[in-house]
Amino acid sequence: MTGTGGTWVSNPRSPVHNGAGNQYNVTYHWSSGTEKLQVRAGVDRLQIVREHRLRLARCFVYPRGYARAADRLTRPGAVVILQGAPGSGRRSAATMLLEERSTPGCRIEELQADPEEGVQEPSPGDCYLLDLSHVGEGDYSTAQRTFIRYRSLVEKHGARMVAVFPAGLEWMLDAELVPLAVALERPRGRAVLSRHLRVRGVPFAHEQLGTDELSHMFATAPMRELDRLAELVARARDSAQYGTDFVHWRDEAMGAATNWSRQVARQLREHRGGSERALLLAAAMMSGAAADTVVGAAGRLLELVCHPRDETPVLAQEGLGERFEKLSLVREVDGRVRFGGLAYDAAVRRHFWENFPDLRPGFREWVEQCTELPELVPEERTRFVGRFAEQALSFGRPDDLVVLVEKWTRPSAGGRLSAEAATLLELGLSDELHGSLFRHRVYEWAATRTVLEPDLARVLIGVCRHVIAVTHPGQAVVRLRHLAVRQELPEALVREARSALLRLARRSRRLYVRSVGPLLQGVGRENGHLDVLLELLEPEDLLIEPPWQEFTLAWRAVMGGRAASVWSPVVQRWLTLLARGEASDQVLDALLLAAAGDRDLLNRLYVTTCDWADSRDDDSAGRVPREDRTRTAEAFRQKIDRAQGVGGIPSGSGARGSGEGT
Repeated sequence: MTGTGGTWVSNPRSPVHNGAGNQYNVTYHWSSGTEKLQVRAGVDRLQIVREHRLRLARCFVYPRGYARAADRLTRPGAVVILQGAPGSGRRSAATMLLEERSTPGCRIEELQADPEEGVQEPSPGDCYLLDLSHVGEGDYSTAQRTFIRYRSLVEKHGARMVAVFPAGLEWMLDAELVPLAVALERPRGRAVLSRHLRVRGVPFAHEQLGTDELSHMFATAPMRELDRLAELVARARDSAQYGTDFVHWRDEAMGAATNWSRQVARQLREHRGGSERALLLAAAMMSGAAADTVVGAAGRLLELVCHPRDETPVLAQEGLGERFEKLSLVREVDGRVRFGGLAYDAAVRRHFWENFPDLRPGFREWVEQCTELPELVPEERTRFVGRFAEQALSFGRPDDLVVLVEKWTRPSAGGRLSAEAATLLELGLSDELHGSLFRHRVYEWAATRTVLEPDLARVLIGVCRHVIAVTHPGQAVVRLRHLAVRQELPEALVREARSALLRLARRSRRLYVRSVGPLLQGVGRENGHLDVLLELLEPEDLLIEPPWQEFTLAWRAVMGGRAASVWSPVVQRWLTLLARGEASDQVLDALLLAAAGDRDLLNRLYVTTCDWADSRDDDSAGRVPREDRTRTAEAFRQKIDRAQGVGGIPSGSGARGSGEGT
């Protein structure tokens, strides 16, 4: 877990003070579109997480009980259990507790409630978050046993851990763990909204927060809803469509947050025709798209539900402008369609999913058909797919996303919708309720699927690298390791998976260990395990001191399974680092242990060292001064001689024959 660079913050879900809208991990605000999707954009998601961490600290409102938890987390090896009501911000408080105790270079990592390959040992100073808030009564005992295992290792190795336990099940907490528990109280709602508004730069007066509706929200709304309200106020201000002062922005935002559902229901009572309702839903799903695109999507929906065709002659039918006007749709000068009310499109989408359950299975097919609309440009398609995913996840239909991911990555799709498949997977992985299901699905695809299509593999590599690795790097390593040894995949994809795996493993001793162990178990099969091990042994870009036991075992496997011509250059690169003083002498001990008991391997090490010592400055010696090369080679040759029980043998560049003949 410990490595260079930044902090990995888990996905806050019940914010005391952070995020916005319907929040899915880190800082995604799907109410305002899917413009922040990282897999497609190729943006460094870790940078987004760092920015979120800074915003989190600026917005944080300390709840009662926080100081007690912070005091307990002071010492290394400390473990704290947070309890509190849903929506009170337990997870965000856990994140802040760990942030305040993390050191430069430390990464906060989220632990699994059901570890796939056993519990790994942490490093001193590591910070962990374990979220059990969604565990039910039936799974509580198992989750608690997992927590106890984590706790033992954290205390033993001087790390820190904060766990969020489920509300309402405090009576099931083991008596031994009760002293670790700290109850957090709900922070003052007015303070939370005020802080969020100020961070967003929204000017307001204290008395302008004194309405009855706001007072009710302050007392009852989950913290995420107050954060969403602040986001809506900022959007109303930025749009320049809803007045020029806080009162107008506030009222429009309150309408979007609380009243639109009633207005949508009233609108649908007034417009009961299938064509009108199809156009309403299409406009909500395609908000911001061209009018022709919206009409095309509405037509596809009518066909899907087998709605009777309008037999009225075309010239006798209502014009498009008239139809839009009846439904309060706005067609901009550039032809794009939207609703007049702030975030009204989101309310329409939710109303259809909530009130027409029989149509939910068909919505997936409708989305599949609409992605083929020729008028739909890539940016609009991304928003459309993201809006569908939001509703499917909200109403417990994660399998709809899985089905589309598989369809859109089949060879028959021709790679046209791979980006949309990545969008769906990213949203699923980032969802607070279904994220673990999608991580498990990625594991099944990567590890157990008999035939893995190249387009699906490409998407899996992307989400492992850019999404799963941010909060669950251990799980990312497991999945990338399986992808890196899939023999049926094109070489370019295998290289991509290995590159992503190496990038993670070379920055964390724990992930290095987690990579090497299973690869060693796979040695001997007809696969690429040895190739990956050899790349793990490369010194280039290795930002940690290798875990010596695994380093030695990997060398043993590679030396025994590959020709010396394959691994000798790697040994020589390590010798170059040693001669420069950039590596530990333990490297030599590890190489000797790896070759111990095998005379041929020891002889090959001897010859490799001699070749390196005799090399010119512009090749494997890496422009190391000759005296440094000679000194390093001499020391290693003496170690090899002693390992073979030979003493007093002359060394130097002319001693190569002695090394081979011992």
